[in-house]
Amino acid sequence: MSPQLFPGFIGLSAAMFAIGAMGVLLRRNPLVVFMSIELMLNAANLVLVTYGRYTHTMDGQVFAIVVITVAACEVVVGLALITGVFRRGRRLDLDDLSELRQ
Repeated sequence: MSPQLFPGFIGLSAAMFAIGAMGVLLRRNPLVVFMSIELMLNAANLVLVTYGRYTHTMDGQVFAIVVITVAACEVVVGLALITGVFRRGRRLDLDDLSELRQ
């Protein structure tokens, strides 16, 4: 990878992470929050893969695979919780879901 491309990928990753963080902080819909978290994890993957290409090692790709696995597990658990709340007939709002009581 050309050294000139390295700051470009880092800047793109920082922009993606900032957009994801704004989505987590400003939105109240749980699905949008999960998508924002996924965007933040993909930004981290981009940095890891860029670092691996820049140093000519496989470390970045290995860590990216670990992050993808953790993200998949997070989505499964999160969607199960959202589906369970939705089946009970409750409104899907993060402020209302702060307590998981009946």
